[in-house]
Amino acid sequence: MKINFQSVDEYILSFTEPVQKLLVQMRSTIRKAAPEAEENISYGMPAYKLKGKVLVYFAGFAKHIGFYATPSGHSEFSVELSKYKQGKGSVQFPLDKPLPLDLVSNITKFRVAENIVKSKK
Repeated sequence: MKINFQSVDEYILSFTEPVQKLLVQMRSTIRKAAPEAEENISYGMPAYKLKGKVLVYFAGFAKHIGFYATPSGHSEFSVELSKYKQGKGSVQFPLDKPLPLDLVSNITKFRVAENIVKSKK
């Protein structure tokens, strides 16, 4: 798979149509939750920054959509995320189940608030 994507659109188009639909849902949910965030590619995946700090990332894989909200986003929502496979700072949403878009939105909004507070210090 190509790693040097120039845009989130290019990244999404590199996947099969069923995965593209899920990636578009993730993108739309994050953009609605963080309309002021800058969208770019970082570490080869879509990333959203606010006040110079990363809010969240997401990525497509063969069997899941990865969501990365830094350790604080994951620890704050540990109960809600407990039903999903996780790694340090990551969670895997299986491709064969609906994405928990309300949860993605809530985590993103939490990260927005956190970045705003940190930027004022």
